[in-house]
Formats: sequence, structure tokens, C-alpha cells
Amino acid sequence: MIAVMQLDEAMVADVVRRALAEDLDGRSDLSSTAVIPESRQGTAYIVAKEAGVLAGMDCAIEACRQLDPACKVLEAAPDGTSFEPGQVVFRVEGRARALLAAERSALNFLQRLSGIATRTRAFVDEVRGSGASILETRKTTPGLRYFEKYAVRVGGGQNHRYGLFDRILLKENHFALSGNGTDAAGYRKTVEVAVAHGGEFGPVTVEVRDLAEAEAAFLGGADILLLDNMDLVGLRAAVLLVRELKRREGRDVLLEASGGITLETAATIAATGVDRLSIGGLTHSVKAIDLSMLVEGGAARA
Repeated sequence: MIAVMQLDEAMVADVVRRALAEDLDGRSDLSSTAVIPESRQGTAYIVAKEAGVLAGMDCAIEACRQLDPACKVLEAAPDGTSFEPGQVVFRVEGRARALLAAERSALNFLQRLSGIATRTRAFVDEVRGSGASILETRKTTPGLRYFEKYAVRVGGGQNHRYGLFDRILLKENHFALSGNGTDAAGYRKTVEVAVAHGGEFGPVTVEVRDLAEAEAAFLGGADILLLDNMDLVGLRAAVLLVRELKRREGRDVLLEASGGITLETAATIAATGVDRLSIGGLTHSVKAIDLSMLVEGGAARA
């Protein structure tokens, strides 16, 4: 499966500019300047050392182009490509010094984003056929949320809310501080206030920990019930409860399982009948895919 979505060019240029500044600070690569002639040309290859799903190619290309606008991209696998060990995913020709200076930033983006896409694809494959979707959370790297959420989509997942500003998601602390109380009546009242306040921004999600909270949130008008850290017995009971509430009230609600979901438990959780699985580990502790860049020297430019 090859992704068809694209990254915003301005955001790519900005994040790459900042990444290169960390390495170069507006100056030069001292190591390459010391031993490589300024006119030396080279061809760089990025090679996979393990299998994975590619994401972040636009960032790798941008890193090379910012340091050598005249470089020529000879080969670039599109995001969403599945690759195997030994496969070349990127090949570019340009000034040798520039390619070496771009190497680490290009690889950092590709390795991390491909790690996220690869991990997401694994979860998507695990729950395939269940009807459940895989989502990430806001547990992202500061400054890279846009790109990491993109990588989740590349892997076949869906995105949760982008930030605090675009969707309402009520958690236990909101209920504790709302002033409405934490019994069923107070829980429902807080949900009703939230729906009235911000429902026009999109679905209102409410975190629930047991069946009483699930029923109160449903009756309060929540669109998505986030079943937090429930065991399989609790999840199955919540699914049955909400099915009955939907039949009785004539209103649809999505069920989202969250908390401690692993690749080993995802299929079993999806089989309970929930609609979504949200997994912070897609972004907060993902393993980067092992890629390397090799540069071959060419003739000096006249």
C-alpha cells in the first residue's frame, strides 16, 4: 500500500531548516571541509538495513536541496512503500560536502517517521477484518507532531485530535475540577456542558472507567466513549451496554479502547467490538528503522 497524502511544503522546509541549523549553526561541516575538495561531486544512497514502511522522504530530499539546490534526485521511493533489507530507497547526486552535511538530518527524519509508519502498519495488520481503526495520541515529539501524525496515516492508521484546540476530550481531571461532582449525575452534567460548549468543533470524546460512567457519558451526549484501561471483561460489557443504549436512544456512539494496548493484545481487544484502538506507543516509544547513507565520490566540478 502506497500513501497518496502529501506533506505541506512550507512545514517541511521549516522543520528541515531547523534540523540543519542544529548540525551546522549557519557555518560549515568542519570534518568535510578539512579533507574534501569543495568542487568534489558525489552520489549518495540511502539503504535499508531492515524491513519497514517508508515515511519522511520529502524531508530527506529537502535536506539535500537546502544545502545543494543544484542536486539531482535520481531515485526516491514514495512514502508508504514497503521495503526489505538491502533495498535502496533514495539516490541523489550533488556536491559531496553538502550530501555529507545533509546525511544525519535526512536519516533522522526517515528513520523515525518510517519507524512510526512501520509500527502502525503492524497494528493495522493485526486488527484487519475486525472493523476497528488504529489511532495515535498526543504523545508525540515536541515540534514534530504534524510529521508523526502524518507517518501514522502512511502506516494505515487514523489521527486522533491534533491538539487541545480542535476537539474536546474530557478526562478524569476535568470531571474532578468541573464543580459538578463525580457521581453519575455530576458526570452526565459535565458532559452536557462540554457538548453544549464545543460540539460544533467535532465529536466530543469522554474518557470512562466503568459502566456507570459510560452510561452517564452516553446520556450526556458524548460522541465517542474512551474506555480507559478496561480489561476484556469490562470492554465486552461496555460494548453490550452501549449497543442497548444505541437501540433505546436511537443515537450512535463510537467506542475507543485505550491504555496499555500492545501488538500482542490488539487483535483480542478489537474482537470485543470496539470501533477504535488508540495507542500512545505508536509515537512516544517507537523504534527507529535502521537506514544508512553511503556516498560514492565523483569527479570534481570545473
